Amino acid sequence: MSSPIILASGSEIRRRLLENVGVPIRVDPVRVDEQSIRAAMLADNAAPRDIADALADAKARRGSSRYPDALVLGCDQVLDAAGTILGKPTDAEEARAQLALLNGREHRLISAAVIYSGGSPRWRHVGSVTLQMRKASDAWLDDYVMRNWHSIRHSVGGYKLEEEGARLFRRIDGDYFTVLGLPLLEILGYLSETEVLSG
Repeated sequence: MSSPIILASGSEIRRRLLENVGVPIRVDPVRVDEQSIRAAMLADNAAPRDIADALADAKARRGSSRYPDALVLGCDQVLDAAGTILGKPTDAEEARAQLALLNGREHRLISAAVIYSGGSPRWRHVGSVTLQMRKASDAWLDDYVMRNWHSIRHSVGGYKLEEEGARLFRRIDGDYFTVLGLPLLEILGYLSETEVLSG
């Protein structure tokens, strides 16, 4: 690979996942008005998968305007709790409220990834995982948020499955990388098929 992929996201876990499998990347997060995009699409009764895709597309497109000759990867994730769409909590109280909504119930995480080059989309993927949360006591959830707020503040739903948040769950149906917000196997497949990655 002659030049790195631009990761238009500040997510530490996405960066680590790509680096761990040998994908050369350069991290340059972009800013898009996620709340406005999400609100407009919800007002139009858009499906959760379309919202995730639109957010990832907006990031990749914005990144591609900075790096027109590079491959730019934009990613986003939304949580669908029986039609209620959750984003990243703004504070510990909102994280606790999200966990209360999910407690003992099933929800879906939808992760989208879009690759742009030359200002145009070249590839996209939207993956979905269904998660069944255990019924936890209010006191345990209070303590969980207090112990983990610094780590979970950037995570939709107020949990991280790769950390103590795994204790919240009874069952997960789907791809683990999609839970982490990066459909890694599909990205690697695209990069290999297009000979961006060798091997």
